[in-house]
Amino acid sequence: MGLISKSDHDRINKILPVCEVAINLCGTDGKISCLAAYFVCNSIFSAVRARAGADINHYDIRKKCVGALCYDFSNMEKLLNMHSVKQALGVEDIEFVSCSTTVYQAMLVDWMRNLEAGIPTLLEDGIKLLVYAGEYDLICNWLGNSRWVQAMEWSGQKEFVASPDVPFEVDSAEAGLLKSHGPLSFLKVHDAGHMVPMDQPKAALEMLKRWIGGTLSQQTTETEDLVASI
Repeated sequence: MGLISKSDHDRINKILPVCEVAINLCGTDGKISCLAAYFVCNSIFSAVRARAGADINHYDIRKKCVGALCYDFSNMEKLLNMHSVKQALGVEDIEFVSCSTTVYQAMLVDWMRNLEAGIPTLLEDGIKLLVYAGEYDLICNWLGNSRWVQAMEWSGQKEFVASPDVPFEVDSAEAGLLKSHGPLSFLKVHDAGHMVPMDQPKAALEMLKRWIGGTLSQQTTETEDLVASI
């Protein structure tokens, strides 16, 4: 599913080196430099959206954007702002909003920080990490996520990169593709955008249950063992 032309890609791609320099200047704890990186790099995404169409849903490229957040979350807001619900959650004095402008603006400086830098230590300690993405998400697209996960340097990197992509099956049907090694797993979810639990609720629940239960990567391990024995 193409969104932009080759000529658009080549033109927009010229911004990439500047974006990369800005990200490196931001590092892990930059402040003003991180804001600069945000504006430079976000111009790439804005250019893609402009060429793809103003009404494209950047959370799911199969859909049109409806409303400020591209979805109608009014029913959720009504539910979570019911007095009985807020009382049960212990947040009677707080109004729920789908997206807080205050929080968004306060976290702008964090957008371009390299938060991956702290993950390898967790993996070395055996702490499990699951990264998943819907295949039709643009803003947090599966390809970009897959690339940073595979590029991450840790003791199991080589084995993770070499591990096969195996079907993630739900009710005997392929619901995604899974790559795993040791404590690290990456799952590309089929027929889903940014809102995986909304687009594929059953697959999302199975993913979560298997990951928590320690069985998500079991099929990957079995496939690796089979390949090794051949």
